[in-house]
Amino acid sequence: MSESESLFQRALRVTPGGVNSPVRAFGSVGGTPRFIESGAGSVMRDVDGNEYLDYVGSWGPMILGHDHDEVREAIGRALARGTSFGAPSPGEVELAELVVEMVPSVDLVRFVNSGTEATMSALRVARAATEQDKVIKFRGGYHGHADAFLVEAGSGAATLGVPSSPGVTEGAARDTLVAEFNDLDSVRTLLEENTGQVAAIILEPVAGNMGCVPPRDGFLEAVRGLCDAHGTLLIFDEVMTGFRLAPGGAQALYGVVPDLTTMGKVIGGGLPVGAFGGRESLMRRVAPEGPVYQAGTLSGNPLAVAAGLATLSHLRSHPDIYARLESLGQRLEDGFRHLLEGRHDRLSWNRVGSMATLFFSSGPVTGWESASGADRGLFSRYFHGMLERGIYLPPSPFEAAFLSVAHTEADIDRTIQAADEVLDEVLR
Repeated sequence: MSESESLFQRALRVTPGGVNSPVRAFGSVGGTPRFIESGAGSVMRDVDGNEYLDYVGSWGPMILGHDHDEVREAIGRALARGTSFGAPSPGEVELAELVVEMVPSVDLVRFVNSGTEATMSALRVARAATEQDKVIKFRGGYHGHADAFLVEAGSGAATLGVPSSPGVTEGAARDTLVAEFNDLDSVRTLLEENTGQVAAIILEPVAGNMGCVPPRDGFLEAVRGLCDAHGTLLIFDEVMTGFRLAPGGAQALYGVVPDLTTMGKVIGGGLPVGAFGGRESLMRRVAPEGPVYQAGTLSGNPLAVAAGLATLSHLRSHPDIYARLESLGQRLEDGFRHLLEGRHDRLSWNRVGSMATLFFSSGPVTGWESASGADRGLFSRYFHGMLERGIYLPPSPFEAAFLSVAHTEADIDRTIQAADEVLDEVLR
């Protein structure tokens, strides 16, 4: 029995599913999750000594790669001063100033401890500001595990959401409406059928939790226009895309400014952190300045702030990083599109910057319906084939893969070569 298998058996006795976040359990692909011991640059090493080229990157935060010198040293300096105070610290102000400077929609920002906290808090602000209760989300979009977001579509896009997890009450889900990503008519229908009742529309501007799915040309602009016409606030969930697709996130890349933005992942440089921010008139409503209550003992934790400040400072001072990520992403895309030749009837490819997904689907993937129709069995075989060749991909067909600036052209070429071999086996 390998050390990973032994640890997993031990974990199963003391932790639900043996993991502390469901996708880590390899439930979508089968087999035993690898227990990771260390990471450096683009590589991770498991407890059995196996090394993997990493395309998960802690699900997005490791844009600079694992164990980056500046981030590690910043954490060390903060650690020497103490781990938590329950009082303001200078780093919080510096990081907030940097976020406000970089993100177009953010006049004020509040730090929290996770993306889930960020989205639930932003929705609370939106409801308070509009005095409306309902929210529109998109099928296949994930905004954390708050009750209001754990819903799925019913019989059609105009159907009220129903709970998709036990423990979520019908009352909590009743005010969540579900539209289809990249389907503007579904959004328009929901707004017209619930006139004056929708506080906010929340979406990932580039979907990452049904695999990487970019917005169609004009979709984000049109949603912005519908929000303005109906007095509804627009929330961009940039937990995944923020600071990754551009210094100012997807909103800077696409030129569409939301009313509120939620952030996480990169903003913490690998440590737990989240944030929400937006227009001053909205954010001044947050306690203690306003009546919208939100609090957290470890919010603005000095270690997380130090890691985030080091990461964002590095990104700001090295703007060529985004050109580098695009170059690596294009090299990866060119390689996979070459592999798709002659296999188009079984494969599809999506990429935006340093986010990408290979779908085992015969047609383009533009939303949840097409994403969920992809062949999960083929993906599982592909995943394990790549893992055996030292390529660590997201263990789910519905998660985006991530590049870091620590990846090299040689890493990309090795990945393409491995994929060519595996696809020959999987699709024969």
